[in-house]
Amino acid sequence: MKKKECEEAIRWLCHEWAKSQGLRGTPDEEPHFEAFYAWVKDNYPRYLRFRTTISVAYDVELWFDQEMKQTWRR
Repeated sequence: MKKKECEEAIRWLCHEWAKSQGLRGTPDEEPHFEAFYAWVKDNYPRYLRFRTTISVAYDVELWFDQEMKQTWRR
């Protein structure tokens, strides 16, 4: 798949995963990337197969942080 297609899917999956975990999107919640990544790897591995200059995990974590409003951690 193309990186852009994977990015769109991953960003959508961030919110699907958050719902499945009972997260409400409140400021006191800090969703864990490792749990999300494992969930994607187990359920949607095709979205982790794209070409990138750094690493797939790095790109996915960036998208996750942006969607979960956690870019302050970077």
